[in-house]
Amino acid sequence: MENLPRAGWGSRFWAWLIDIILVGIMWQMVAGMLLFMGDIYVVGAGSNALLMFIYWTVLEGYRGQSIGKMALNLAVTDMDGQKIGYADAAIESFGKAFLLPLDCIIGWLAMPGSGQRLFNRISNTVVVRSGPGCRVR
Repeated sequence: MENLPRAGWGSRFWAWLIDIILVGIMWQMVAGMLLFMGDIYVVGAGSNALLMFIYWTVLEGYRGQSIGKMALNLAVTDMDGQKIGYADAAIESFGKAFLLPLDCIIGWLAMPGSGQRLFNRISNTVVVRSGPGCRVR
């Protein structure tokens, strides 16, 4: 495992917040259009979490970055700095979408200094800075 330029918790939080806000706005626009057109749609407590899970899995599986990560020059890679696939992205995204407080607390307590949440460890992924000099392949 090479020495990857790991992203700090602060920049990861801001990337997460950007994603939550953007997807929330898009979801509200779609829901508003459906309501305006008179269509019936179901919005449950888990629908936002499911939407976020799909969003993160698709974008991070495809290019290693969500829009929030792109904005802050972060990326999700495997432990060697290689691109991850959709399966790893799905595992990594599950904790973030459905179990974030627990995911973070276990990561902070069980793996201090690693820069990993529990589901990063399970999926063998890490969030790195992706600016100049970073070897994300």
